[in-house]
Amino acid sequence: MPTDPALPDGRPAAEVLAELRALRRADAPTRGGRTFAYVYDAGLDGLDELAAEAYTAFATVNGLDPTVFPSVARLENDVVGAVAALLGTPGAQGTFTSGGTESILLAVKAARDHARTVRGITAPRLVLPSTAHAAFHKAAAYLGVEPVVVPVDPVTFRADAAAMAAALTDRTALVVASAPSYAHGVIDPVAEIAAAASARGVLCHVDACIGGWILPYLRRAGREVAPFDLSVPGVTSLSVDLHKYAYADKGASVVLYRDAELRRHQYFAHAGWPGYPVVNPTVQGTKSGGLLAQAWAVLQHVGEEGYTALAGRVAEASDRLLAGLRSLDGVRVLGDPAAGLVAFTVAGEDTGAPTGAGEDTGAPDLSLLLHLADEMRELGWYLQPQLSFDGLPPNLHLTLTPATVGQVDALLGDLAAALAKARSLEPVTVDPALAAFAAGLDPQTLGPDEVAAVLAFAGLGEGAGLPGRMAPVLVLLDALPGPLKERLLSEFIGSVFRI
Repeated sequence: MPTDPALPDGRPAAEVLAELRALRRADAPTRGGRTFAYVYDAGLDGLDELAAEAYTAFATVNGLDPTVFPSVARLENDVVGAVAALLGTPGAQGTFTSGGTESILLAVKAARDHARTVRGITAPRLVLPSTAHAAFHKAAAYLGVEPVVVPVDPVTFRADAAAMAAALTDRTALVVASAPSYAHGVIDPVAEIAAAASARGVLCHVDACIGGWILPYLRRAGREVAPFDLSVPGVTSLSVDLHKYAYADKGASVVLYRDAELRRHQYFAHAGWPGYPVVNPTVQGTKSGGLLAQAWAVLQHVGEEGYTALAGRVAEASDRLLAGLRSLDGVRVLGDPAAGLVAFTVAGEDTGAPTGAGEDTGAPDLSLLLHLADEMRELGWYLQPQLSFDGLPPNLHLTLTPATVGQVDALLGDLAAALAKARSLEPVTVDPALAAFAAGLDPQTLGPDEVAAVLAFAGLGEGAGLPGRMAPVLVLLDALPGPLKERLLSEFIGSVFRI
């Protein structure tokens, strides 16, 4: 039977590129400082062009085998060496990866295999604060490691060092601290956590994917930053993303270990097949040298003085944003943000007077908060909603970059207007009967028709696209049990990527 061809006969390059540009226009802007999540913009003229040209020069280079492409080894040694000089100790060794998730996955693998080989642990555990990035849970699921989640301090949102220490057992392969945590932008007590781990012979990983490249330069710019890297006794590995505050294109990250012996547990080698001998330092085998080359080029171009100046701009923007947020009625900044990430929540009652820094503004109002996010999106700003979890309040998350410095005043002005508008809107609520019904569902036994019905009720039915306002969807998701929420989100993403 004749079938439709998989591809057209061929289209002119100009036509193909025009369609790509048209698709891109529907996305959130990645430059200009109005998208406060997912985007790290140095605001430097020519940096994007430099990265693109460097990528193009190495796009066809295969990073699988540095004996065939020795440029790969030179570039990676330069990049990892720069990270080690900034965050390591003598003897530190690392690997360039595709992003924070891969760096974290490799660190967990190294810890798992180290625990098996050195300590004889056959059922390893991963101890982590509840604010640790979801990538650690992904790594645990992929690698057969049991996660042990420890609640954080509900006021500071930092890991509870004593509780983390109490959670360590003879089965613990790795303990985690964040510098800072993504959700709230606060730095965990790394020294205390690492000391407790070391006393038990347990490895300690610091997730500095966000802060690893900016915190040292904030220190050089005159800000006080507590030690968090491999110089801290007991810290044995660290991850840092270069596509965040080093401003390389995604994806570019480094996982760093205290020594080569520990890094060895990260590697995969296989000679038991008739093909070429395989040695993979990372999850990927074949990979383009382009991402490594563009990261190298950006680091070389910006340099020490450049990164120090950029960190100072982020600090200045953060100071003005935090002061502005704390002057708004009902707004409460969560924790003590340290590295460009800010989370704030909003109380429902409008008292008509500013609350001041650190004052309790009352119970967070989820519906109001999500209305606020929708109103800001209508005004051209993207603030990332984060739902409630384990007693921690729902909030809006902002990522500051040098490009946002000139946008802070405009953001705060629109935020005040959007908050007033959001307070005038009808609250979004969830029918208690529906919430009770959902709580009784077993997400593992739901059939396709039942999942489709729940998604349709939430406004995420197949073919419906994203709703214009996300508040009704997110209020419903916030009310659902975690496992059901995860099942529905997986099914929704599955419906997006369906031919």
